[in-house]
Amino acid sequence: MKEKNEYLEAKNDDGSLASPVLPEGVKNYLIDIDGTITDDVPNEEPERMATCAPFPDALKTLNEWFDAGHVICFFTSRTEEHREVTEVWLKKHGFKYHSLLMGKPRGGNYHWIDNHMVRATRYKGKFTHLVEQEVTIEVFKK
Repeated sequence: MKEKNEYLEAKNDDGSLASPVLPEGVKNYLIDIDGTITDDVPNEEPERMATCAPFPDALKTLNEWFDAGHVICFFTSRTEEHREVTEVWLKKHGFKYHSLLMGKPRGGNYHWIDNHMVRATRYKGKFTHLVEQEVTIEVFKK
């Protein structure tokens, strides 16, 4: 398995540096933890972070994505003080991943604006491989 940074390719026709991108077909998954791969554990109850069980379908699917060469990054509202218990929990349950970002804004209703393509999928109780579906989205006015 390649390390995450081995996938990155800087692309600019004039030779100047650009934000690196992943090769065609490799996805960079940002996965929430609480309420997505395990029970919804709030930061105010950190003792539950060590004892909650993973959702089996999330563990299986995410590890399949990792094994297929995709980049797995957990992006959580847990704070830095919860990093150790989170890393121990992920390892204990066998989650394969490349990175862990702490401190995602709390409160939901996210609207992510970026200069790279961003796709979002809302977790609704079953973690499976993704399928394509046409939907209406909000975009910037032309």
